[in-house]
Amino acid sequence: MIRADRVIISAAVTGSVHVPSQSDHLPLSPEQVVQSSLEAAQAGAAVIHLHARHPDGRPAFEPATFEEIIPPIVDQCDAVINITTGGASSMTIEERLAAAARFSPELASLNMGSMNFVYSGIAERVSRWKHDWEKPYVENTYRQPFVNTFAQIEYALREIGEKGGTRFEYECYDIGHLYTLAHFVDRGLARPPLFIQGVFGILGGIGADHANLTHMIAIADKLFGAEYHFSAFAAGRHQMQFCTHSAWLGGHVRVGLEDNLYIGKSELATSNAQQVRKVRSVVQDLGRTIATPDEARAILGLKGGQNISR
Repeated sequence: MIRADRVIISAAVTGSVHVPSQSDHLPLSPEQVVQSSLEAAQAGAAVIHLHARHPDGRPAFEPATFEEIIPPIVDQCDAVINITTGGASSMTIEERLAAAARFSPELASLNMGSMNFVYSGIAERVSRWKHDWEKPYVENTYRQPFVNTFAQIEYALREIGEKGGTRFEYECYDIGHLYTLAHFVDRGLARPPLFIQGVFGILGGIGADHANLTHMIAIADKLFGAEYHFSAFAAGRHQMQFCTHSAWLGGHVRVGLEDNLYIGKSELATSNAQQVRKVRSVVQDLGRTIATPDEARAILGLKGGQNISR
């Protein structure tokens, strides 16, 4: 692992897992996503990881919706834009890549394997639903896997990476995903320096056990040596613990309402910026320095914000 002098904070502002009935603070409209992104950047996030939603909160893939989000963010801050290619498990690969193909961002997330990505348990914790789509949506994850075939991964690497110069945040939900990434490195489709995002605590993926974090880094070291940067986050209540562990080991961190709706035990976070400020304080208490957006670009070898489509 490349131990960076400066820690990149990524903020995942809305995602596609949580539903409106869980929190009134979850950004849904383009205006809310823009405002939440700007606040997170001002609080210290160098990277803004973006999904989009329809007015009722359903995950959206349409480039027209992203067009209401990305230009206003780019016009008002210099944060690195990281567009999802994961979208939601119900989307086709063409739908999931539509926004990244439209904007050719500096960074895009890329899931490194098919898996059971289960969050049906949300239904057990919500007593009143705001929208009819929410309960069937979360319950369906118990029946339907999140498909990311090798062909789909290669398609993303070629369509977004080779054609647009976008680099990737390789999201690894299990140890096997590291070996999948190594396969594409060996074929020359994934190019160092890699940016590996270890994801912990998703039902169906690797558990939020701290031994798993150190094991993931050990295997990544074996496969990639000093040709990768590592970041980590854990879903839900383990969020800050895993950010602290990652920063302590020399890695980067990710927070945001996509991953965790809370700021403390039984206390809903009121914004993404609140989580960014908290993790920034944690990282600085460890004696590490927060990366600016331009420093993040240099660390990850990005093409620069001036080279994305508008």
